[in-house]
Amino acid sequence: MDFFAFPPLAALLDAAYGALAGLSSLLEPLAGGAASAAAVILVTLLVRALLIPVGISQAKAEQTRARLAPKLREIQRRHKKNPERLQRETLALYRAENTSPFAGMLPVLAQAPVVGILYTLFIRPEIAGHPNELLTHDLFGAPLGTSLVSAIFGGTATPATFLVFGVLLAIMIAVAEVTRRVFRPAPVEDDSPLNSPAMLRMMSALHYLTAVFAAFVPLAAALYLTVTVVWTLAQRAILRRRYPLKVATPARVTA
Repeated sequence: MDFFAFPPLAALLDAAYGALAGLSSLLEPLAGGAASAAAVILVTLLVRALLIPVGISQAKAEQTRARLAPKLREIQRRHKKNPERLQRETLALYRAENTSPFAGMLPVLAQAPVVGILYTLFIRPEIAGHPNELLTHDLFGAPLGTSLVSAIFGGTATPATFLVFGVLLAIMIAVAEVTRRVFRPAPVEDDSPLNSPAMLRMMSALHYLTAVFAAFVPLAAALYLTVTVVWTLAQRAILRRRYPLKVATPARVTA
């Protein structure tokens, strides 16, 4: 089923197409053939700028989680054999602190529609019944509507495709490595399965998931993801200085 065949979604996609095409036309005198790519970058920066207040709330939530970690570990120690009591006590702690275990997830959720629209704009040959001119645009010779995986398996990959995607993936991997090293969770002595070596390795590998995902989406969406991860790292470093994680001593929780 083509969800974008429904009139409201078709109108939304057409409006997004018109806005991106118009911005590309404005940038063409400055960016030339890379105008559409520059438009994607500007849209990304605009979205991230609008999400700065959400990023601040995310930093505050991370600070709160770090402060509550000792209490949560104590609750897990006390009630690990009683899952219902463990869940009840955990939720009670979050309610008492006026927070939730899902606080800070809004930036990811808020960006999902933007990534979805960009992905759709650069895979559909037609938008609302008219040809999709965005598919004729490229970045340094690499088509914005082609993914690295589809280019390789479709036999259409060119040196420009490998070069552009290679640079973007290298940036994402470098950012993931810096994020993994700089924002590594503090080690704790805990027998929880979440602190097992296998689980810690898996959590570490998740930092690189964006780079893997970027190889499967059109270049325009990969460009959005690259700018996003760089912005996220810079913003997180700034906000960590403003909202540092305090190292709390283990606290006992009354039954």
